[in-house]
Amino acid sequence: MIRVLLADDQVLVRAGFRALLDAQPDIEVVGEADDGGAAVRLVEELLPDVVLMDIRMPGTDGLEATRRICSRPELSAVRVVVLTTFEMDEYIFEALRLGAAGFLAKDTEPADLLRAVRVAAVGDSLLSPGVTRRVIDEFASRSREPSAGGQLLDALTDREREVLTLVGMGLSNDDIARRLVVSPLTAKTHVSRAMVKLGVRDRAQLVVLAYESGLVRPGWL
Repeated sequence: MIRVLLADDQVLVRAGFRALLDAQPDIEVVGEADDGGAAVRLVEELLPDVVLMDIRMPGTDGLEATRRICSRPELSAVRVVVLTTFEMDEYIFEALRLGAAGFLAKDTEPADLLRAVRVAAVGDSLLSPGVTRRVIDEFASRSREPSAGGQLLDALTDREREVLTLVGMGLSNDDIARRLVVSPLTAKTHVSRAMVKLGVRDRAQLVVLAYESGLVRPGWL
């Protein structure tokens, strides 16, 4: 059973999500919060598998709540999926930096919402790498210089740096395998090792780090 926490200040939004999720045999809504502070407290108490987190809420907003949850090792199994009204919301990039597993538009189709919850719950990449890259490309283009994140790359082998670059460019594990002429399992192993060495939670953060370190620049294909 996948345990889900809803965090949104709009009662009707929470009610709609709850009705959809609770109707599934493998999903259970275990709690609701109307601001980020309450969401963090409920996460600590209930330890849900997935949090559907609205970015824009009064009081403690979804970004700060995401930061508090994703920065705590004891909550590392909790996957935060941020909700936004607009696909190119200016806060999405920051949410991914802070550790969110991905994002969904509030008007997403029911089948897509259910898929996102199930994918996030098992720790897989919520978004297709290309979608993640387009979002980050938009906002990274406003940045001035690569951050000190490049120093973290010293821990990677040459092959792992190559794989990180390809992840940042939006390639899937299968795409990486074809590009490097290796098996998909080998590509996945390189991605996993890079995540461990860099201390990131998921693929979305790998893409962010690839941009911030300067391995990938906005506009690259």
